[in-house]
Amino acid sequence: MTRQRGILVVVSGFSGVGKGTIMKCLTEKYDNYALSVSATTREPRPGETDGRDYFFHTADEFQQMIARDELVEYACYCGNYYGTPRKYVEEQMDRGRDVILEIEIQGALKIKAKYPDALLLFVMPPSAQVLRDRLIGRNTESPEVIDARLKRASAEADGIESYDYILVNDDLETCVDELHSLISCQHRQVYRNLEFINKVRTEIKEF
Repeated sequence: MTRQRGILVVVSGFSGVGKGTIMKCLTEKYDNYALSVSATTREPRPGETDGRDYFFHTADEFQQMIARDELVEYACYCGNYYGTPRKYVEEQMDRGRDVILEIEIQGALKIKAKYPDALLLFVMPPSAQVLRDRLIGRNTESPEVIDARLKRASAEADGIESYDYILVNDDLETCVDELHSLISCQHRQVYRNLEFINKVRTEIKEF
């Protein structure tokens, strides 16, 4: 079979559900994934590096990127802008790599509108209490910010039906393997394999 164009995968989930850890483990275990680095206007957290974790921009710089149509999608979340650079996504997919975007629900729906064959996955906690405990356990945000994130999660919960599948992040290794399996299955969809199907079909007729 010839190499397929990569698949665009959107992974969303409540703040604190463990999306970043899942992505890290996925790329360490499997080698065909490219994680898109988002642009954002929020301040870096301790240990974060520009160009690796996010592309950190001022609000003015971000507006210029919007004006130049350099973003596949963008949205405002908890007072800061987040967006996905277009060039990186297209280049990686053309090379046959599956590109994973870790973005929130507004951006996910915009991606689906522009890329109808994108795969949308939503990461769930095993319970609401576990989600709250994880947010508190990060020790990176004030109680007020944690409350804001929980309220945001409540609003996001109403949009989960727009996604293709859910993943429950209870056991990390199981969640990572399920994510990989779901993406792998997409490569076997008939419409993604028409060239191969037609080749075999033609060869059979020659017998």
